[in-house]
Amino acid sequence: MMFLKSRTVRLGAIAVLAASVAVLAGCTTTAPDSGGGGSTGDASNLSITFLPKNLGNPYFDTSDKGGADAIAEFKGTYAEVGPATGSPDGQVSYINTLTQQGVGAIAISANDPTALCDAIKDARNAGVKVVTYDADTSAGCRDMFIQPADAAGIAKIQVDLIADQIGDAGKVAILSATANATNQNAWIDLMKKDITANHPNIDLVDVVYGDDDDQTSFDKTAALLQTYPDLKGIISPTTVGIAAAARYLQTSDFKGKVALTGLGTPNQMRDYITDGTVTSFALWNPADVGYLASYAAKALIEGGITGKEGDKFDGGKLGSFTVGPDGVVLLGDPYVFDKKNIGDFHF
Repeated sequence: MMFLKSRTVRLGAIAVLAASVAVLAGCTTTAPDSGGGGSTGDASNLSITFLPKNLGNPYFDTSDKGGADAIAEFKGTYAEVGPATGSPDGQVSYINTLTQQGVGAIAISANDPTALCDAIKDARNAGVKVVTYDADTSAGCRDMFIQPADAAGIAKIQVDLIADQIGDAGKVAILSATANATNQNAWIDLMKKDITANHPNIDLVDVVYGDDDDQTSFDKTAALLQTYPDLKGIISPTTVGIAAAARYLQTSDFKGKVALTGLGTPNQMRDYITDGTVTSFALWNPADVGYLASYAAKALIEGGITGKEGDKFDGGKLGSFTVGPDGVVLLGDPYVFDKKNIGDFHF
């Protein structure tokens, strides 16, 4: 089984010197104030707010804690806001508010590649730096994108895992997040091409969307297996989806008969790996994604880089990084987790 090198996961306590709470569209905000300040466009304004796809998502809980950890290191101001569900409209309202508040930077995991761009343009025109992480907007929309891993590599490892688990033959389906999720759609397109080119005996019969909601993803899994009772495997390239699908399989007659893989966190998937519901799955370290997004935002705010290709910046404990084409910064390779190694990881 493939296992790629690991990084130490550190989700240390974040010193909170003051807290403010904003209530926007019925969603919560956490905002420990540990420094920063200054006006928008000010190189000393290290006020960085994270805007994930939605709050209450374990993946973003981990990634944004990594971002907070980095901001505590360089004594900036961390906050997190976001919609309760993964919708671009919800994110737009937060971008507008953060622009008015004069933050130094916004780190966004985009729910749509284009729907946020007008609001982001207004933010950037006002001097706010914008870093996308995990899921990107159109390249010309933001300053930089922290890409967890190469899209082709992410797609390939998931196809390789399901192929190995079903003997490289049979019907499979994909349980994705939202229909407009940039990263999900890019991976799915690459998975389709990989299956067509390299796995002629695998038949991809359906792609369904659980909207990154646990119950919806659970129900979509049940519906897939009712529609395709001879399904051999499911790929779920979303942490919410793979955990919900595993929960369904665990107590159904399909346990041990239908393979499941995709992208998940060890803490979510540990029980399913231990009891044999799932054999293996993949993911990068989400804490490192958020951590690197914070350091990229810092470098942009301070003026050390502009996000153009070839720019170099300090990534804290992760080392030095170079900006690639279209403002993309590649974090590294994903890990593969299975029964042999999952006990070594805690995020």
